[in-house]
Amino acid sequence: MNLDLSNYPHRRFNPLTGEWVQVSPHRTKRPWQGKQERVGESEKPQYDPKCYLCPGNSRAGNAQNPKYESTFVFDNDFSALLPDTPSEEFNKDNLLIARGEKGICRVICFTPRHDQTLPEMATSQIRNVVDLWVKQYEELGSLEEINYVQIFENKGEIMGCSNPHPHGQVWAQQTIPDEPSKELIHQKNYFKDNGRTLLNDYLELEINIDERIVAQNEHFVVVVPFWAFWPFETIVISRRPFSRFTDMTDSEKEGLADIIKQITVKYDNIFEISFPYSAGFHPAPTDGKEHPEWHFHMHFYPPLLRSATVKKFRVGYEMLGNQQRDITPKASADMLKSLSDVHYKSR
Repeated sequence: MNLDLSNYPHRRFNPLTGEWVQVSPHRTKRPWQGKQERVGESEKPQYDPKCYLCPGNSRAGNAQNPKYESTFVFDNDFSALLPDTPSEEFNKDNLLIARGEKGICRVICFTPRHDQTLPEMATSQIRNVVDLWVKQYEELGSLEEINYVQIFENKGEIMGCSNPHPHGQVWAQQTIPDEPSKELIHQKNYFKDNGRTLLNDYLELEINIDERIVAQNEHFVVVVPFWAFWPFETIVISRRPFSRFTDMTDSEKEGLADIIKQITVKYDNIFEISFPYSAGFHPAPTDGKEHPEWHFHMHFYPPLLRSATVKKFRVGYEMLGNQQRDITPKASADMLKSLSDVHYKSR
């Protein structure tokens, strides 16, 4: 092949969304020089009396948290979606169009400790979080007007996280959102043509090539996808093709907790900070259909590029033209794979 993907600019296709990423590896021959500075992180207390997510503390209005000892979930006090929204449409000449959107938003506290993020938690504690994710997906997804349950975490101030207490969110809504909608179309088309899930065949290919795999266990594999846009972007794919949180076996739930521990520890170890990211699951829709084409997976989208303070921004060409990156996915996978599985604070 004359096209050297490590040296020549090229475009990479994302088969999940049908979008392309412009890659320009020649711009950066040495993509990472290692840590360039140490950023001082303030020590957080195990309990913060001013935190609205800590056990026993007051939240908005008259709400008060119980003195929970493991995980805790509640309806978001400032919910972006409301269950009683009218199902009506506004339409002005087919140019100004809006539709009411019903939904429920919840907050999931991962741990009662204010200072303990997922990579610092024991795998058994993360398993408790996994069980709660499964329960929320099942409970909210069973509601008649809920067709998608989006479970995600924004970690770090630069990702818009408004409270440092370790937590995630659940947005359950009437409409399947844009990103999973794109994935639904392309997974369905691939399954129709091949009789296998798109991510099953992609994962087999990545395992055979063995260039972008970062971590793995019996049930899950973490890969820097061939089409990655963010510098340290990864995708967590189940080895067994299944669609829903509720399809997981007990052993797979353990495996999910373990693989989340593995990848988040590696993230923190890159620059020895609490590594920011937006991460979330893409399970099958809860619209009452079977969805044999859907393969359960999780995305991690971290913004940091070369150091604890150098971020990648989506600007200019990336906003007006095409997503673009300089470093190759293989280069970032090599760095992630080489990192210790022991959290830097424990060494």
